[in-house]
Amino acid sequence: MNRQRVIVWFRQDLRLHDNEALTDALKCAVEVVPVYVFDERLYQSETRFGFKKTGHHRARFVQESVQDLKQSLQALGIDLVIRIGKPEEEIFKLARQIKSSLVFCNRERTRDEVNIQDALERNLWAIGQEMIYSRGKMLYYTQDLPFPVTHCPDAFSTFRKEVERIVPVRDVLPTPTEQFNSLEVVVDYGSVPTLMDLGYDEFENDERAVLRFEGGETKALARLHNFLWETDHVKHYKATRNNLLGDTYSSKLSPWLAQGCLSPKKIYAELKKYEEECGANDSTYLFFLELLWRDFFRLMGKKHGNKIFLKGGIVERANPDLREEEQITKLWTEGRTGMPFIDANMRELRQTGFMSNRGRQNVASYLINDLKVNWQVGASYFESMLLDYDPCSNWGNWTYLAGVGNESKDDRCFNILKQAQKYDPKGEYVKLWIPELKDIPSNKVHCLDLTEEEQVAVNLRLGDTYPKPMISHARWV
Repeated sequence: MNRQRVIVWFRQDLRLHDNEALTDALKCAVEVVPVYVFDERLYQSETRFGFKKTGHHRARFVQESVQDLKQSLQALGIDLVIRIGKPEEEIFKLARQIKSSLVFCNRERTRDEVNIQDALERNLWAIGQEMIYSRGKMLYYTQDLPFPVTHCPDAFSTFRKEVERIVPVRDVLPTPTEQFNSLEVVVDYGSVPTLMDLGYDEFENDERAVLRFEGGETKALARLHNFLWETDHVKHYKATRNNLLGDTYSSKLSPWLAQGCLSPKKIYAELKKYEEECGANDSTYLFFLELLWRDFFRLMGKKHGNKIFLKGGIVERANPDLREEEQITKLWTEGRTGMPFIDANMRELRQTGFMSNRGRQNVASYLINDLKVNWQVGASYFESMLLDYDPCSNWGNWTYLAGVGNESKDDRCFNILKQAQKYDPKGEYVKLWIPELKDIPSNKVHCLDLTEEEQVAVNLRLGDTYPKPMISHARWV
């Protein structure tokens, strides 16, 4: 066994900058073998509610991210080993073949990911090899926090007060610039699979999408630079963050963060630099809070474990009135509830893999409080469809809105009509995603308060060209 040859297992950390596992490996080894495994279970299986575990939008984003990582490594004189299968089996086979001594990786903390890394560790022990874990997802290091994870406050406001002014954010780890040493062993590197290889059809982008989300560290850094420096949009984030149209109302960095193409520490460092040169304001502070929320939900996942996935959430108090009805769920997922604001958001998600934060809160509230559907169904659908799916953030947000998570309440019920009129006053967003409503007057597009004659005049027939509402709009008047 060559104790100077190690494997770096890339997971949700598809970048070279601020990559602790890669940094540690380069410090201790002569030969570093980078590996990425397309876990077949993510592409060939379903969630417990029958949704494909990874939708086609995210599958392509991951594919593009791995391709970008491969090219970045090739520029440093090394290639990325790519496999399709189960990581605990594929990496074990590679480790045995090349006679490495260690496998470095950034640790994951949620159920499925932990089971995989534990299984790999057991396999490696059988041949005398070890795993070295690093951290790569959070803004803060857990050892820097003023409390152990088990004592992390369950209220975000308390967590924020105890952390933001006290705990420093560590420096960004540098991007490797020196050429990697050549391997003294023959390796079949494999190639990045096509969408068809992963079980998907190729598809065209929807022209209405807020942004062409292209995976990879290169695009992530470019988007960060654009949002902060080229357009100065961060300066107005407080005023625009609840908007629905266009690529400028928010940073839209979340897909790259979710796959680890972009480090939260890198975002923070650039934000601090921006504040020093251009000035800090309420908008830059709110932008920082978004990073803090990500850390908070990840800590909740560490503290409460599988409870974040259970119907009763971290408070262990399931709502018995929430049910699972396939037909109702189908209408919600397809954007055919008859509530235009809800349907527009759900259609955007279905067509692009993205939805604004304002939209996510509204469609979740509608599913839970109005349709009385088990919140887990919605969280599971988001797991399938979202470009920026992250287990802790997704399930943490859903438990929060369902009243079984942090700062649990039973009254997180949105007035959908009021929300629609406030955040889409002219109905432009609804008309973009529901073209069958494009001729309806702006003051009626959300409530659909139209007589038979008015429907004929705008080529609409409720119940035919657009569904009648599942929930009477009178509920919110």
